[in-house]
Formats: sequence, structure tokens, C-alpha cells
Amino acid sequence: MPAPEQTPERAEVLADVAEMYFLGNLTQAEISQRVGVTRSMVSRMLSDARSMGIVEFRIHRTVRLDRELSNALAARFRLHAASVVAAGRQDHERLLQQLGRAGAEILATYLKPGMVLGLAWGTAVSATVRAMEGAAPLPSLRIVQLIGALGSRIEDYDGHALVRALEAKFGGVGYYINAPYLVDSPKTASDLMRNKPIAETLALARKCDVALLGVGSVEPPRSSFYRAGYVTLRELKALRREGAVGDVCGLHFDSAGRPCGEDLRRRLVGISESALRGVPVRVGVAGGAGKVEVVRAALLGGYINVLVTDHAVASALVM
Repeated sequence: MPAPEQTPERAEVLADVAEMYFLGNLTQAEISQRVGVTRSMVSRMLSDARSMGIVEFRIHRTVRLDRELSNALAARFRLHAASVVAAGRQDHERLLQQLGRAGAEILATYLKPGMVLGLAWGTAVSATVRAMEGAAPLPSLRIVQLIGALGSRIEDYDGHALVRALEAKFGGVGYYINAPYLVDSPKTASDLMRNKPIAETLALARKCDVALLGVGSVEPPRSSFYRAGYVTLRELKALRREGAVGDVCGLHFDSAGRPCGEDLRRRLVGISESALRGVPVRVGVAGGAGKVEVVRAALLGGYINVLVTDHAVASALVM
């Protein structure tokens, strides 16, 4: 049996029925009498309203934090603050949602009118941006892309998309780097960063009050650079031979947090290491399997000074 035609008139009827049921607290039997259809038809109409996006549900789940472990982690690495999500074993997507909500909560405590917020990219940063629902408007907030574009294949957590999303949420003003994050030569990178629009964005990046950062891995399945096609498997293996374990803003480091991957660093279009370290509040959001070593290295190297992570990673870090 073909589906009924989705006309504006039908959408209006479905919205009426949905309002009576979800907002007016009428039963399906009461609605059927009012509308003049069967009860089973009311049930079908409610289902159609959901499938058409007329009705949307949002579940607000409180993030449970392990306060004791958060304090221990902050003390152990001399952080401004730490938030440890008290989550047991769960799938990666669910964990990202939890980290994102915790990241949004702690980031909100630092943001004030007139500030400059720097934004990296990645799955954890994206989860944090998505979780910032109902944020108080900050029209004077300037939101700066800290590193060039990752690529259209993973646009949902690329820098451009995330800056645009926060512009919409806060009503602030976005500043973009309209160039790839990694180019073919140091000269190309240098020339691009002297280009006036990019130079202006990077100049503002050096004035950031707060930065929202992810912590990347050099393991092929977890490397955003490799998955985006910017770094070959050979380059990734070369990075690992140099001792690289991860990166923040494309700036790779070894297990002690020392800079490495000089060839890649010279081809980056984005914030420099010295400028990143100059940001007063550097919020890193990272967790899940395989992140203990890279998060420890990022902390030892001083790349982040506010950490949002999960119970398993935090427990390993304070041992």
C-alpha cells in the first residue's frame, strides 16, 4: 500500500494531532473523537509525525562525574580543572556523547562576553559543540578556527562546520582558515599563512582566551589525518618511528610530550605551538580505548590544562 502524499495540509493535520497528544495530554481515543478518525489511525498519524520530523524528542541525561578522581587528576598534572565522566564500559558513540556533555559544561564555565574562543576539530570537539544546546547568547564572542580544513569527507567534525555551529548557538562571529590543514611544502604553508584573511585569523588565534581541543592519535584507525587522506600510511609510520604518539592541533609529540614530526609541523596551516601554549585556558576533550598514552603525553607536554576524559583513562593516568 503506497504511503499517503506528504502535502502541507497533511503536515498541518499531523502537527495538530501531535500537539493534542504530546502537549495537550489527550489520549488517542479522545483525539480520534475530535478528529473523526479511528484510534489506530491516530497512532499511525503520530508515527508519521515523528518520521517526517514534525515531532522530535530530546533526552536530557545528567552527566555523572567522578569528583574524587577529577580532583586527583587535576592535582596529579597541576591542571586548572578536570572532569572525569563516571562511565563504565559502553560503545564509542555513547562515550563521545558523555564526553561532549561534560566538555560543554566545563567550557561554559569559562566563556564570557567579549572573549575569543579558539576551536580545533575532531570527534570529541564535535561532540562538545553538539552538546552546547541552550547556551546563553554571547553575540560578542569571537570563534576562531585554529587549524586549516580537514576535508569534505568528514565535514561533520571539520573546523569550518564546527565554527559555523558555534556561531549559530552563541550568535557570535566566526573567523575561518580557508585552506587545508596540511600542504605539500613549507613554502606553500608559509605563503598561505601570509595571505591576508588567513593571517588575520591566525593573529586573532594568538589572542584566544580559551581553546577547545581534541587529542589525536597516530594509530591508523584513530588518526583523523590518515582517514582524511592528508597523511599516507608511510608518513604515519615515519611519525611513529620518530616516537610520535599523538597530536593537538596537528602538532605531534612523543610519549614525554616533546615536539616531533618536524616535517609535518613545517607544512601545517594553523596555530603555532608557542601561540597555542599562550592560550590561558586550553580545554582538551579525549577518552576511550587507546587514549591513555596520548592524553598523558599531551598533559606532560602542557598542550592542555583543562581535561575532560572518562573513568578508565583517568584511573590509568593517576596510577
